[in-house]
Parts: sequence; structure tokens; C-alpha cells
Amino acid sequence: MNDAAADPASQGLSEAEAARRLAETGPNALPEARGQRWRAIVRDMAREPMFVLLLGAAGLYLALGETREGIFLLLMVLAMLGLTLYQQGRTERALQALRELATPTALVVRGGQRRRLPAAELVPGDLVELGEGDRVPADAWLTAGAGLQADESMLTGESVPVAKCAAPGEPPAAVPGGDGSPWVYAGTLVVQGHGLARVARTGVHSELGRIGSALHAIRPPPSRLQGETGDLARRLALLGAAVSLFLILILRLRGGPWLESMLAGVALSMSVLPEEFPVVLTVFPALGAWRLARMQVLTRRLAAIEILGSTSVLCVDKTGTLTENRMAVHALWCEGRQVPLAGSAPLAPPCRELLRFALLASRPNASDPMESAFERAARARLAADALAPPGPLVREYGITPTRPALIHVWADGGALTAAIKGAPETVAAMCGLGAAQAAAVLAAAAAMAAEGLRVLAVGRARAPAALPDDPADLPFELLGLAALADPLRADIPDAVADCRAAGMRILMITGDHPATAQAIAHQAGLGAGSVLTGAEMAAMDDALLQQRLAGAAVCARIVPRQKLRIVQALQRAGEVVAMTGDGVNDAPALRAADVGVAMGLRGTDVAREAAELTLLDDRFASLVQAVRAGRRIYSNMRKSMAYVMAIHVPIAGMALLPVLLGWPVLLYPVHIVFLELVIDPACSLAFESEPDEPGLMRRPPRARAERLFGRVDIHRAVLAGGWSLLLTVLAYGYALEHLPEAQARAFAFAVMVLCNLGLLLLNRQGRLRDALRAANPVFWAIAALAPGLLLAAVYIPSLASLFRFAAPPLTWIAMAALLALGMLAGAEAARRLAAQSRA
Repeated sequence: MNDAAADPASQGLSEAEAARRLAETGPNALPEARGQRWRAIVRDMAREPMFVLLLGAAGLYLALGETREGIFLLLMVLAMLGLTLYQQGRTERALQALRELATPTALVVRGGQRRRLPAAELVPGDLVELGEGDRVPADAWLTAGAGLQADESMLTGESVPVAKCAAPGEPPAAVPGGDGSPWVYAGTLVVQGHGLARVARTGVHSELGRIGSALHAIRPPPSRLQGETGDLARRLALLGAAVSLFLILILRLRGGPWLESMLAGVALSMSVLPEEFPVVLTVFPALGAWRLARMQVLTRRLAAIEILGSTSVLCVDKTGTLTENRMAVHALWCEGRQVPLAGSAPLAPPCRELLRFALLASRPNASDPMESAFERAARARLAADALAPPGPLVREYGITPTRPALIHVWADGGALTAAIKGAPETVAAMCGLGAAQAAAVLAAAAAMAAEGLRVLAVGRARAPAALPDDPADLPFELLGLAALADPLRADIPDAVADCRAAGMRILMITGDHPATAQAIAHQAGLGAGSVLTGAEMAAMDDALLQQRLAGAAVCARIVPRQKLRIVQALQRAGEVVAMTGDGVNDAPALRAADVGVAMGLRGTDVAREAAELTLLDDRFASLVQAVRAGRRIYSNMRKSMAYVMAIHVPIAGMALLPVLLGWPVLLYPVHIVFLELVIDPACSLAFESEPDEPGLMRRPPRARAERLFGRVDIHRAVLAGGWSLLLTVLAYGYALEHLPEAQARAFAFAVMVLCNLGLLLLNRQGRLRDALRAANPVFWAIAALAPGLLLAAVYIPSLASLFRFAAPPLTWIAMAALLALGMLAGAEAARRLAAQSRA
């Protein structure tokens, strides 16, 4: 492919040419199986026991000549299908929005400008910048780079990273694996180095596209909550089937007709089935993740929402999370004195040399805020001829966990010049300073760090023609120190206060100087905890580390591999840990944490894929909002589960008890359908929209082993439902003595519907007063619609005959409302008594 005319090597494609090629080759993505989503929903619904029972009941009516009842039940099936399609559609739209937010991106050179674009927009001929931690967006060959290594195990099965060499011209044939190839492949990971690559193949034409078109068929395993509720649903289904057969047998022994007996059995089975549980477990996490995305928090794994509410320790980075990641060179220290960079006073020659070599030890056009800060400072305070490097870059010695310093070796006429910048203690040691000199340098670094500044040392060396493998062998001399300011984000103190009020501890983990970290921790209000350094950690066993972490607020001079040890120590102490990270080496700690949180702006692809959450704006306040939202989502799921469990008690009881007491059957399938049309949107949409409870962020985190719906919750729900059942039984018995059967049935059913609304209101907030005040339009819409439908079913003759109702006097409907209020008052009084006894 000849790109010389349209695409000069340093400029990349023009936007017009890229658009033309995109239309020609299609998006850089694997084909996604969309299909007919609604057909899949219908198929899934057809397997649900509730719909099987409904269709069976409709078939019974039609087979025995009850055409109107059968058609009505079929219409109700369609209504429930429509409601399910709406809920699933809303869930699918939320998930699709999350998928679009999670679309991988690439740093592309277009028309001479570096732009971050969705990887799907890449075309053959694009120039892409690759750095450590990036996932390669398309098959490409390396045209320039330094020390780039790629993990190609997903293609070759070999876990050892492969070294890549640049090929400025046309590359050789592409064969995954093997050192020295210029080719990098879509989906592989850059584990070291950086470079510029030209895209050759995209989408299905890439190596990944040829072998990975079926990746969309892989589905994650069910979550813990899905397992718990699935087990509960299976047990209740078996119980419902057994009790239904028992009910049919009793009715037949009493001489009841087959139709009545079968319909009563079907109604009892429907009343016991908690078919709302799968709806709750589908709607809440998906819509919750969508709400989190609106707060700039992308949920990569929905199960993480279950854990957010129980987080007890937040391990957070300093730079860019607590601070603004807007670095600027604040001051220089050279020849024993500190020189501020504010103002326009000319710098002394030693300070100019210090700033020049700090620039030479930085990557050009880097996106890293620290590198950019040195470039801005140099452009502002150095002459134009001092900004250009002395010659081409010969070698880069990258940062390693044991050597936190970056070294560039440049050709300088007939010699080589090395520039180094990094941690003061590391650079001072590599410069071979005497004890007194080293002490003075480190004291100056500590003094500037105590002001909250990030301090780096800068040095230079004349390098030999044969460069050593270890840069420590180079004869470096120290030029001085550079201090960078990165101000604390304005919203951090309030966010930290919210966390502490919620019983969560914040542990700052940073590679910075202890004094810098402690100063920022004090400004943020992290508390009076101690400072633990990486060097101290290295000398501790696990037991001592766990003990020291219990009282620590800051971990400083930490190398990435130590983060995993910190997470594991906290977990052994029983903490539920959320961990932030952005680099390749952070991935093990992010994966080990209960909730891994990656940075969306500065984070690597490796970190984002290892984490459950991604902060799209890198703000700590967004993480705190996510914790709040996670607590709200979990709390609302519990409320919904409690409501579902409570309402099934009176429904199942009134499907069985009248028969056992020798009374006329109260509930048939049509009545269960009516109740389900209220229950389904209530348990999902109404509770999902429920606002925060007062004091939500003033509660301690829940225990790690606490179940979503434990034994105590079941007992409370059964008691509330049992109270509603008792009032309904008494109401039906009393009505049968004073009203005809059809009117008594209408009255008892009205009590059930209104008590249902009472249970819904009772479970909304911790207190009834708060529930009446809390805004929730979905709840109030249901509360208005359900009584209207009830009155229609009772007082419109054609509907009343379908429900086997006859209209009772209005005074009886008013009595039903009073009974519902009595149920509500009694349940609220019992709840208050229980709360007082616990206190």
C-alpha cells in the first residue's frame, strides 16, 4: 500500500482519507450477534413456570367451553409479555449503553494531531501510538519504538513476552510469535516499552478476527445472588407443585368439579412461585450499572455492585485520584538552594542545565502529566536552541520496580550523553555521592516533599560507546532536584468525610516520598494514621504487616508489586477492599481486591480489564458516589425481595386456606394475573427507582458474609405477610356470613389488593414517615393505578363476571381500605417495637 501521497509518515491519515477507508473496509470490530432480541425474550419466557401455568389455565378454560375466560387469560399473558419486554428492553438498552462506554480506544495520529478515538474507527494506514499496558487495537507493524515487548499468549499460547523491532519500511510477513518481528496483533498486550505502529488489518481480517468471531457467545457464570435466589425459587416451585396436588385432591374428594379443582390448583402453584426474583436480579444490576455510568463510573462486571455496599477499606492512589493530575514544575534545587520557578527572573546556568537534562530524561510528546510539566517549564524558561536534543535517542533504560528512574542516552556529536531523573534516593545512589552530600540532598528533598510537592532528582553522564546493560555503571553526576506541584482536588475533603462517616477507612498508596504523601493526606483529611514505607514493608512478615496496616493512613514509596501484598493483608484482617490502580503492574492487586477500580483517563488497558469498575474521570469523588449508589442498589434489592416474599404469603395462604376451611375458593388464575400485574412493576421498576434512605452513608459497611436475604429478613417478611393474610382471612370469613359469595369474594380480593399496596409502602423506607415523604413517581403511579383497576374489576359487570365478582356496597370497599390501613399500622408498630428491643 502506497501511502506516501495521502499519508506522510509523520502526519498520519487525513480525516477525509480515514473516512473513505472506513466506508471501504468497515469498522474495526468483530461481528456482533444481535439477532431478534424480542424473540429470545419470548423463548425465555416460554420456559418460565408462571407462563406455563397461565397458558395451561387458559387451555383448560377453552377446552371446557369457557371461551371468554380463556381469551381473557391469553390477553393477560400478552399483557405480562409486554411488561416483560419493556423491562428487558430497558435493561438491554442500559447494557448496550455500558458496552458503548466500554468500547476500547486508541491514540491515533490523524493529520499531524494525536487523538484518542474508538478502536472501531481505525482503518488500514492509520498511525497508532502504543505504550506499556495498552491493548493493541488492530494488526499493525512497528515503525518506531523503544524496547517494546508484547504478550501474544492469546494467539500463540506462549506466556513469555515477545520483543518487537521497528521496521520503518514495508514489514516482512506477519507470523505471531518470535522475537524481532515488527508485527503487533489485535488483542495482544504491550507489557513494556512504547512505539508507533501503522495499521495493516482491522476487524475480521485481523488474526484475532480470523479465530475469535465466536467470542460473543461466551457468557459469564451466574453471580452469587443469582445462585442464592435460583436455589430458593427451585425449592418454592417444588413446594408449590406438591401443595397444588394436595389442594386438587382435597377438592375432588369433596366432590368439586374438575375445572374448579384444576384451576384452584393452578392458582395455588402460581401464588407460591416467586417468579419476580429473576426480574429483580436482572433489572437492578443492569439499571444500577447504567446509573453508575452517568456518575462517570463504568461497571465492567455487574456482580461488583453487590460488593460495593460492603466495602470497608478504600485503597487509593494519590496522583490523579486525590490530586488534580495537573502537574507543574514549582521549584528547582541546585547548588544548595531552592529556586522558585514563579515569575520571569532569568535562571542561573546551573538551574538551566538542571531543567534541560530533566527534559532530556523525559519522553517527547508524552501524555504523562509529569513529562508534560517538564516540557512546559523548559519551553517557558530555556532558549529555543536548548530545547532540541543533541542528537538521536540511542537507548532508553525504563523505570523498573527496583530502579524508579528513567534514563535516556542521546548521541551528542561523536560521544553519548545520558540524562536521568527519578526518585532522589535512587538517583543520589547512582551518582555516587558521599554521605554528607547525600544527606544534604535527601534533606532538601524531604523539606520540599513536606510541602506536598513531588520531588525528582536529575543527573547527567558522559556515556561510553559500549553502553552497559546496567545504567548504574554510568558515571552520573547530580545536577539537583525538581519539585512538582499537583494540587489536591477541591472535592476531596468532603468526599473523604463522607467515607469516614460511612465507616470506611481510606488508605493512600503511592510511590511518592513519605513526606509528600503525608502532607497530601493531611490536606485531604485522611486522619491521624501512621505512614508505612515500602522499605519497611519489605522487612516485615505477613502478621506484622497486617498489624501495621491496621493503624496506617498512608503507604509511601510503594512499588506496584507490594500493592497485592497490602490487599491480601487487609483481606486476611476481614476487610472488604476496593483498590484503585492504573498500571500494568497494578493488575494483580486489582484482580485480588474485592472491587478493583481502574482509572479511565490515565489507566492502561491491562488495569481496566483486571478491574470491576473504571472511573471515567479518574476522580475519587466519583468512587465515593459509586459506593453510595452501590449501597442504594443493594438496599433497594433487599427491599424488593422482602416485598416479594411478604406478598406471596397472603396470596398463597388465600389460595389454600379457604379450601381447608371449607369456604368457597377465593383465588383463580385470573386473580393471580391481576395481582402479578401490580407486583411485577412494583418489585422491579418501583423499588429500582427508590431514592436513598436517610442516613444511608452513615451506616457501617455490611459484613462480608451477610446474605442479600437472610433468615432474619425472611422471618420479617413472613410476619408482615402473615399479618396481611390474617386480616384477609378474617375479612373473607366475616363477609361470607353477611354477603353473597360473589360479593364476599370481591370484598376479600379488595382487601388483598389494598394490603398489597400497604406492603409495598411498608418496604420502601426504614420508616413509614420517610416512605410517605420520599419522591418516587413510579410507586405513586402504581398506587393510583391499582385501586382504579380494582374498582373497574368490581363495578364493571363484564369484568366482574370474569373475576366471579358481584359488586358489594361501597361501605364494604371503605371497610377494605380501613383494614389495609390497620395492616399498615400494625406492621409499622411491630417494626418499631422490634427496633426498640434491638436497641
